[in-house]
Amino acid sequence: MAEPLQLSNDQAEAFDTLTEVLASAGVDLVDESATPRVEGLQSTLAVLGKAGSGKTMLLARLTEALAAAGVDLISGDWEGRRRKDRRTVAILAPTNKAASVLRQRGVQATTIHRILYTPVYDPEYEKIAIWLAEGGQKPEVEGLTDEALERARTFYANIPSIPGALAAAGLRGSDFIRGWSRREDPLDIGLIDEASMLDDKQFNDLKEIFGTLILFGDPAQLAPVGQSGAMCFDSLPEKRRLTLDRVHRQAADNPILDLAHMLGDDSVDFHTFERAVEAAARRDDRVLVTPRVDAAMMARAPVLVWRNATRIRLINAFRAAYHAPEAELLPGEPLICDGIELPLKHRKKRLDLEARGLIKGAQVVFLGEGRRPGFSRLHVVGAEDPQVNAATIIKIEKPDEEEPFIPSAATMGATFLHGAACTIHKAQGSQWPEVQVFAPDLYAASRAGRMEAGLPLWKRLAYVAITRAEGRLRWVTQYRLGRPEDPLGIEDLRATPPAELTLTAE
Repeated sequence: MAEPLQLSNDQAEAFDTLTEVLASAGVDLVDESATPRVEGLQSTLAVLGKAGSGKTMLLARLTEALAAAGVDLISGDWEGRRRKDRRTVAILAPTNKAASVLRQRGVQATTIHRILYTPVYDPEYEKIAIWLAEGGQKPEVEGLTDEALERARTFYANIPSIPGALAAAGLRGSDFIRGWSRREDPLDIGLIDEASMLDDKQFNDLKEIFGTLILFGDPAQLAPVGQSGAMCFDSLPEKRRLTLDRVHRQAADNPILDLAHMLGDDSVDFHTFERAVEAAARRDDRVLVTPRVDAAMMARAPVLVWRNATRIRLINAFRAAYHAPEAELLPGEPLICDGIELPLKHRKKRLDLEARGLIKGAQVVFLGEGRRPGFSRLHVVGAEDPQVNAATIIKIEKPDEEEPFIPSAATMGATFLHGAACTIHKAQGSQWPEVQVFAPDLYAASRAGRMEAGLPLWKRLAYVAITRAEGRLRWVTQYRLGRPEDPLGIEDLRATPPAELTLTAE
């Protein structure tokens, strides 16, 4: 049995406060018991801290305590029949990539979209879902043998995922999910990671849905575009904001986090900071100062930049390095979802696409052309069921040209920009093993002299950019690109048949 997570003093104080809030909502973490939820009560608070302060560790400990108290995890895959005595918790992140970062750390998170929009199951297969989740007599379903149902039950016993269990029985999502509906019923407890990414509308939607809402966020990150530097938790009363100040032992010897926390010093200007990066690189190979961008890395982890002009030039340099034809994409090219273009009558298909992870900001890898004109086979990075065949509108922007080149053009569907480089704003919530940060753009931001919520913008940009690196930071100093040694490929991606999302009139 794994040892329980040990909390530091500031984490323990925050945990005690969270325990009191949950006890007032009827969930007793001390006695490991829960009483039925009282409808109509709403409570919101935030746990705030910079990188390395232990927010994720505290979230994991809170999740364990809620499970021990008999609170059920809502995953967004399928929900059983609502009971008044049932207490539930959902662990959410704004994007698939952010949710996958939590899942890699043992926290079963899903996206906000997957909770706001719930699956509508085919009634025949819903009988299997009820049997798996609630027990009772084994259902009889035409086309499924007892052996297939037993495979589903064995899978569910190890991993409580209804879609995963149905896949083990030989079914695909398109077999048992008939659509997606906007949630009407309220939920109980919500734990929201990467709360600095939430805009006011998302925050208000979550407060309407959850009786108890606990935000985990980093006040040093960038606020959502259009919110004048304010983050949703800034509006909470001071007593509803719990701050973690300590940098933990496992993070204390991390040169990347040392650099991140250095940015909080008012006396540090850009040149002082860059000299610190160079000093860190001399003593620790987890930091590298390099004069050129590595093209091979761009295929799976975008170069992080501030300016759109830089992003577009780096993308075109990446495609040139791989000898990509101007009129088509190569399998393995990275994309970023820029939204969904569908008329109102196709609302159901919008929900289908969003539920599969094709939401604004999603990172995607192009696998090849789809089975029909305008369709593409895609791998959605961080999604639990990542491969999909969907109608796409793919745009590749050109330097100094207003109109982008469009290698794939369905009449309507999910829209994409190239993802070999992306802005630091769009990178929030994501992490990669190794990250390239384009330093000339941060220098340009420092020269611009802009401020955001009382801090120089370049410092917020630098903080977000370097903390996207899980293991290694590459600090790129010049407008140069190193050519790749190997061609692009998709061998590193899980090869499963993609589910097809077609557009039909409602």
